[in-house]
Amino acid sequence: MLLHQGIGLEAFNELPEKKALHALYECCNSVTLARDLARGRPYADHNALFRRADALLFSLSETSIDDILQAYPHVGTRPRSTKSAAEHCSVWDDRPEVMAELNTVVNDYAERFGHHFVMHIGGLAPEHRAESVIAAVRDRMHHDPETERKMVRNELARINRSRLERMLGPEGGYDNWA
Repeated sequence: MLLHQGIGLEAFNELPEKKALHALYECCNSVTLARDLARGRPYADHNALFRRADALLFSLSETSIDDILQAYPHVGTRPRSTKSAAEHCSVWDDRPEVMAELNTVVNDYAERFGHHFVMHIGGLAPEHRAESVIAAVRDRMHHDPETERKMVRNELARINRSRLERMLGPEGGYDNWA
């Protein structure tokens, strides 16, 4: 959950640099990316911020991407939990066999590529989330490492955009009338 939600672009542009850095770090899990985005203010509109975030993400080194990936929980588990996906069925799915399969495929993925699977799941219905992730993992297991690294960056960009959208709120802002 983001602490900074719906703050609006104008308020974001006016935040002191340290507060902007904190808000952006919540979105992208990278001090470098957050710092560069904060220093790029003011942004004319949401798309300007999104384009800059994408450009910066795609310019990061592989080591920086690995650092970002360390902040993401293992798919199918709650953040900061050591329990397996199968033990967290209520978070994703109420069928232990599906969750066990999810746990198996994401572990196979991590063994093959050396990092946990990452995927933007916004827009997926909760009741189909596990099957969708299983299918995506299986599909991406056919990638060579270079192609998969590109996919990872694309998924991180989608996750960042979703979090930035939540941080800013709607393009026109909220009506603050009673």
